[in-house]
Amino acid sequence: MAVCTAYTTQSLNSTCSISKPTKTHLGFHQEHVFFYKRSSSKRGGSSVITCLAGNPQTVVIGLAADSGCGKSTFMRRLTSVFGGAAEPPRGGNPDSNTLISDMTTVICLDDYHSLDRTGRKEKGVTALDPRANDFDLMYEQVKALKSGVAVEKPIYNHVTGLLDPPETTKPPKILVIEGLHPMFDERVRDLLDFSIYLDISNEVKFAWKIQRDMAERGHSLESIKASIEARKPDFDAYIDPQKQYADAVIEVLPTQLIPGDNEGKVLRVRLIMKEGVKHFSPVYLFDEGSTISWVPCGRKLTCSYPGIKFAYGPDGYFGHEVSILEMDGQFDRLDELIYVESHLSNISTKFYGEVTQQMLKHGDFPGSNNGTGLFQTIVGLKIRDLYEQITSSKTATPLEATKA
Repeated sequence: MAVCTAYTTQSLNSTCSISKPTKTHLGFHQEHVFFYKRSSSKRGGSSVITCLAGNPQTVVIGLAADSGCGKSTFMRRLTSVFGGAAEPPRGGNPDSNTLISDMTTVICLDDYHSLDRTGRKEKGVTALDPRANDFDLMYEQVKALKSGVAVEKPIYNHVTGLLDPPETTKPPKILVIEGLHPMFDERVRDLLDFSIYLDISNEVKFAWKIQRDMAERGHSLESIKASIEARKPDFDAYIDPQKQYADAVIEVLPTQLIPGDNEGKVLRVRLIMKEGVKHFSPVYLFDEGSTISWVPCGRKLTCSYPGIKFAYGPDGYFGHEVSILEMDGQFDRLDELIYVESHLSNISTKFYGEVTQQMLKHGDFPGSNNGTGLFQTIVGLKIRDLYEQITSSKTATPLEATKA
């Protein structure tokens, strides 16, 4: 965020001024928005004004995951929490990856590929390889948007595999950058106000891909295995290590309720929440900091085979203290989820039953009957609370400055 000092007379009453945007060589529009902090001078009746450029309420969220791991579904749940449907930019490129809602803009980091599909093939690299991505431009543009400055963002066309002409992206109240590398580059990582990693185990990922590619696309089992194995070295080298930096990890594993299960239909899901993150208090079950195992099936929760089991407790994760909330199994009736919700604390709801309402609202989304949908919804509510805390603290500072 740019900082400047200006000199003026005491007759200046305005607390904000905006100048006309101008295009810069970095691919963004330079728009000067000044918030003044006045300090008096005893000489000549003048005063010094310190000003900050940019929108003080832009919050940046990072979501990392491999391809086909549920990022799109998570984005739909998140934007729904803030209201309004997420849609592509109106009147723009029909193949744009950007989604805009009332308060959020979601940017797909595939747009920062430096090589198109043909270029990657010629150089023998995958899209997961950092050499196929422009991290300098990613950093400059995310930084500009965080500072309240519009950018000319590139577009990677997933249909043609080409790099299309850029589109103008304006700074939203909440900017979500999702894709393979939101936490790979330290400069970009430092711009994030909160970060999430979707960690799908190899067993579940394989089961999902078989279900999708064999049933829906007619691929052979051998071709699916070859595709997974071809991506694995780059995934292990460049994508998976990012989870150590995440503030929250949603880990999806095979169920432990069915011995030897490999279908991936019943899932064990863990929400791993880092302790000590500013504006974020981990969710807990029954008693904060205790170790809990809970089977809620019975009179208040309908459970068919293999049932449902929850667990909660403190743990360590890549050298960090974390709290882990776990759900194994799936719901038979979403309306009964309120029984589980009533035993969870720090879920940042506005009213009793809001988690259940959100789950029912999107009951047709993938994962709505298990821990993936539940924990994605809870993280969405936690991000809303984080946004409100950050913006309230930021808006308080300029107000205090004008009164000084």
